[in-house]
Amino acid sequence: MSLAGKIEVDVELKASGDQFYKIFSNEVHQMPNASSRIQAVDLHEGDWKTPGSIKLWKYIIDGKTEIFKERVHFDDKDKCITMDGVEGHVLEKYKKYKGIFQVINKDEGGLVKLTLEYEKHKAADEPPYPYLDFVAGLIRDIDAHLVKAA
Repeated sequence: MSLAGKIEVDVELKASGDQFYKIFSNEVHQMPNASSRIQAVDLHEGDWKTPGSIKLWKYIIDGKTEIFKERVHFDDKDKCITMDGVEGHVLEKYKKYKGIFQVINKDEGGLVKLTLEYEKHKAADEPPYPYLDFVAGLIRDIDAHLVKAA
């Protein structure tokens, strides 16, 4: 049995895909203003806009504060953001954890195709469904923030 896996969800946006991509790719330091799930996003290495930069997220999931250090990559042409986990609570639970956000514009609003790729430590470990729900909720929070600001 493979320890690697992938789980996905599509999240509809009321705001445009371009607006969402902009805040998630270039203005991630604004996340605490957009969602109470996020306590802070700090720059650890590089800058806010450069692919390969490392950011440290502090967030609340299931009533507990956790951290996630990630290396981010952008594909502006396809509006795709990839966050490779390099440190944090989620990597205590999984050997590998990667979030992929594919942002799609629609006639009205947009869509985020969220994919979490992971590798479990042992076969009995559950897939990261709590993290999938958390990140989908964060996407909805950001969308609501963008709609309110418009």
